Amino acid sequence: MDENVLHQWFLSCFGPVQGEMAWRQFAELPDSIRGQMLSQDADQLPDPSQMQALMQAFAGGGMGSFGGMQASMEDDGPINVKLARSIALQQANAGQGAHTVTAQDSERMHRAVSGANLWLDTTTDFDPAPGESSALTRAAWVEDTIDEWAKFAAPVAASMNDALAAVISERLGDAIDGEITGMFAGPVPIPIPDDMKDPRQLMKLFAKTSYAMQLGQAAGAMSKEVLGSFDQGIALLGNAAGGLIMENVEDYAKSLDLDVTEVTEFLALREQAHARLFASVPWLMPRFSALIGKYARGISIDLDAMEEQLRDASALDPESLAGAVNLTNVGITDTEEQREALRSIETLLALVEGWVDTVLWRAGMAHLPHLDQLREMTRRERAVGGPAELTFESLLGLQLRPKRIREAADLWERITREQGLEARDAMWSHPDLLPVLPQEAGEDEAEQPKPKGDRIDWDAELSKLLDDDGSGEGPQEEQPAD
Repeated sequence: MDENVLHQWFLSCFGPVQGEMAWRQFAELPDSIRGQMLSQDADQLPDPSQMQALMQAFAGGGMGSFGGMQASMEDDGPINVKLARSIALQQANAGQGAHTVTAQDSERMHRAVSGANLWLDTTTDFDPAPGESSALTRAAWVEDTIDEWAKFAAPVAASMNDALAAVISERLGDAIDGEITGMFAGPVPIPIPDDMKDPRQLMKLFAKTSYAMQLGQAAGAMSKEVLGSFDQGIALLGNAAGGLIMENVEDYAKSLDLDVTEVTEFLALREQAHARLFASVPWLMPRFSALIGKYARGISIDLDAMEEQLRDASALDPESLAGAVNLTNVGITDTEEQREALRSIETLLALVEGWVDTVLWRAGMAHLPHLDQLREMTRRERAVGGPAELTFESLLGLQLRPKRIREAADLWERITREQGLEARDAMWSHPDLLPVLPQEAGEDEAEQPKPKGDRIDWDAELSKLLDDDGSGEGPQEEQPAD
């Protein structure tokens, strides 16, 4: 790369004054580092607009000064959550997206939520969640969920930080050595605090910062995909009544070529079914949190893989540094304890999603013309996951996607027909009372309901429900003998 190209890149990134200062700082670097940077292809330099956005995010995350960096190193947490939030908000607000919710969107959502709760009153014994549902922007979703994501990711980030420190001190040895004495900004030397002169300390700062950057980017990307606060099957929003991201709802309706009002009503129905369940079952979210924590704490880091990622660290290679904190590259996630936790998470997610699917079908069948199409789309999307969700999984090492929604929904539907909705919902009073999915039943499988071999006559169910008084104890269709 020609020096003039790099010089112009500095000016494009930081402006004529600060860009010139950055260029002079570069000129003061050791010849080996300067030569390594100049040996790279100019096409590999980040886009100046991306660099400007990153610097703004760093400033917003308290990383725009040595004082802020030092404070981050002194923070006991394994993730710089403030930086993650700043980057996520920047992503959520990027482009031409709506940064506020219009009065029309807010009215449409609240009308849909009100109708959804009326419909749900006839199909579940659970009361509406306390509070009022929120009409959210993408940025509001980030603000309200990033702390919860960071809590789930903390055990993984802590393992990453420890492994990074071990690789640097025990394996790379003098590959990253010496002392940083200062930076040169034009004619003014900038002193570096004593605590930041050790490159190993800076690498610890990098670990927290790099993980926070990836967490923020993933959360920002996901904010453009999620439709409601329960899209991952767990309660992330501080508001128990949940909420919908209205800009995404409108985009989703357009992608399906369906009326936005009907799509909003369907998503509100789904959101409120989740909200009622989580608000009425106090052990449910703590159970999820415990299982996710158990899985995350069991993740170990492949030091050989991390060392390979860090080999180019002294060459200031951003990709190798970022790869060192990506579980796809360095994570080991296959212990018996983790397999047990993963099975429990998948089963609980399936039971939650299956219950919601059953309840919303019974509640919406008489009101939503495209209910079956919307249910099928939701099932497929939950099973496959979107690009942002897959990125998030590289940070957590965990897929929050149920694999057996259909079986769980069939199971809950059969229980509803045979025992009524009150008995069905009472099964959520304790984890030990939950029904067992057929594949998990083992020797007792014969005693469990077998939804796969029992086809449901949806037309008959619709007629029966319309004739029912909402008690769940209407006329029961006589089942043929086996």
